[in-house]
Amino acid sequence: MKNYKVGIIGATGMVGQRLLTLLEGHPWFSVEVLAASSKSAGKSFEEAVFGRWAMAKPIPEKIKCMKVYDAEKDAEFIASSVDFVFCAINMDKAATKALEEKYAKLECPVMSNNSANRGVFDVPMIIPEINPEHMEVVSAQKKRLGTKRGFISVKSNCSIQSYVPALHPLMKFGVKNVLACTYQAISGAGKNFERWPEMVDNLIPYIGGEEEKSENEPLKIWGKIEDGKIISASSPAITTQCLRVPVSDGHTAAVFVSFDKKPTIDEIKKAWAEYRGEPQILELPSAPKQFLTYFEEPDRPQAKLDRDLENGMGVSIGRLRADSQYDYKFVSLSHNTIRGAAGGNILMAELYAAKGYFDR
Repeated sequence: MKNYKVGIIGATGMVGQRLLTLLEGHPWFSVEVLAASSKSAGKSFEEAVFGRWAMAKPIPEKIKCMKVYDAEKDAEFIASSVDFVFCAINMDKAATKALEEKYAKLECPVMSNNSANRGVFDVPMIIPEINPEHMEVVSAQKKRLGTKRGFISVKSNCSIQSYVPALHPLMKFGVKNVLACTYQAISGAGKNFERWPEMVDNLIPYIGGEEEKSENEPLKIWGKIEDGKIISASSPAITTQCLRVPVSDGHTAAVFVSFDKKPTIDEIKKAWAEYRGEPQILELPSAPKQFLTYFEEPDRPQAKLDRDLENGMGVSIGRLRADSQYDYKFVSLSHNTIRGAAGGNILMAELYAAKGYFDR
């Protein structure tokens, strides 16, 4: 596989930092340019994140002395210096959308962690094991943008990656109604306990905009392409409740589901155990060998024990049982800043690289 030069937009934030640790030593992608807001521009990366480095691993040696560029003012230089960028910038939605389009129009593909472009009809929102076919809409997006190789692709909201992967292999049984209550780690807000002491011994029953994303984004992922647009699926009916809990990393979901053709418990477990997506078939570098793992123990999955499964890229499931109002209920878990953010974005980029999209 060709080696690709990569830029990270928003390198100083929580997701940007996670991207840097995961990309250290990556066999395909080499980080060549870092960018952030004007506050960090001109500084070395080590200076820019002084007192704010939130990862357990130290800053990669190669990265420490790299200059941080201005994501907006230096866009032309950045776009011309790399094969594509990861974008995890912390800006308002309109500014983020404009910035990502700017890079795409500079013929630089954008692998985005942001929500700004998720609702755009020709911007694919990819969970690589679930809807890789949505990459095909990129050709229509390029026509709209007037680009030859520049485009935007986004990863989905981190919360839905705790339960949509578990539901996907069950769609063949006709998933009809879904209730998902998510219990979301503080790193999903870009915080740790030192920076958010109010979360210790606390639970906040509201995360702005999260429930709307959690109910609507799965339908786009399960949608289909028609006339250069992604048309969202009309079912299943999904309702959610999203809570912030005092956990450092790992989003947990309590899921209730009804079917048109009710499977047995053994059929559900078999579907989970046997499911393999395109990343597993292609053996992409960041792909978990086992995408979905079911735990028979009644007290699993647990965030502290299981969030790092498959280097944080696996999804853990447990407590599958019959329910009195729905057909079944279960609990599932994913690492929100790895599978749900930086790692999922890297895996998405690996899929595009394997399919030749960065070479067109």
